[in-house]
Amino acid sequence: MSTPPNSKLPAPHMPSKEELKGDVKEVTKRSFSGLRSLIAGGVGGVCAVVVGHPFDLVKVRLQTAETGLYSSAIDVVRKTVAREGLRRGLYAGVSAPLVGVTPMCKHPKPKAPPTNWVNLPLVAVSFWGYDVGKGLVRRFGTVENNQFTVAQISAAGFFSAIPMTIITAPFERVKVLLQIQGQKQLAPGEKPKYSGGVDVVRQLYKEGGIRSVFRGSAATLARDGPGSAAYFATYEYIKRTLTPKDENGKPGPLSLTAVMAAGGAAGIAMWIPVFPIDTVKSRLQTAEGKPTIGGIVREIHGKGGFKAFFPGIGPALARAVPANAATL
Repeated sequence: MSTPPNSKLPAPHMPSKEELKGDVKEVTKRSFSGLRSLIAGGVGGVCAVVVGHPFDLVKVRLQTAETGLYSSAIDVVRKTVAREGLRRGLYAGVSAPLVGVTPMCKHPKPKAPPTNWVNLPLVAVSFWGYDVGKGLVRRFGTVENNQFTVAQISAAGFFSAIPMTIITAPFERVKVLLQIQGQKQLAPGEKPKYSGGVDVVRQLYKEGGIRSVFRGSAATLARDGPGSAAYFATYEYIKRTLTPKDENGKPGPLSLTAVMAAGGAAGIAMWIPVFPIDTVKSRLQTAEGKPTIGGIVREIHGKGGFKAFFPGIGPALARAVPANAATL
């Protein structure tokens, strides 16, 4: 429809200098805020790896060592340091989680639990999956007053492990292989099989293709699904319990101490139900040949019964609280 010749179109609004300055200031503020979050998440993730990796190494070596090689977690530390040194020994395989955790961490908001998966360098992926899981809960369930129940939080937490496993499994495979190779007594002049993380991937691919690199994915999901469900549910329950309320019953901000307590408890709750699966995963990812989950389970049970599925649970639980504290 044509405009009448005598009508006048309103002149477009031209922002003033003050408005332009305000817009630029707001954009700059948001950019720096996002950068700060990225840096904070990366630093927090690196701190978590640095603090937690020795605990994880002790756990993996206890899970995969032959019966009688170590008498306790302290014995693992003593023999590892004596044979390989403090840094190279206790931090063997640390490159895999560090490579993933630095660029992919996103500093979690106070309302979201800090990650406790020290070996799982996928904070951003985890919380993305968690948000998708909550979206599915909203779609197929009933969320009253925008408040998820603990059971619904648990379901969303389980879903968060599904996309995370795609990247978690190969990182875990590389890490555990580097962690255990120091246990082998080398002949004079013999070099370790792997020189680093990239070399592990190269050799695994050469030996068995992409399936070899991703070995243990099913066991990783079987561990991380229930583990994430327990983690998020426990965190949410304790957070709600510790959240202060004013005289009108409105919730107030959660203190850093309360966040740390909830995160540490969530980490412990995560490990207890899934630790036997983690033992199977570690043995599966470090075994030679073409092992199966069923074969690994029968082998572990045959050597020590149900108790044989829990070597290293002490270091795993002990790691939960300091790793969360370091992240925060």
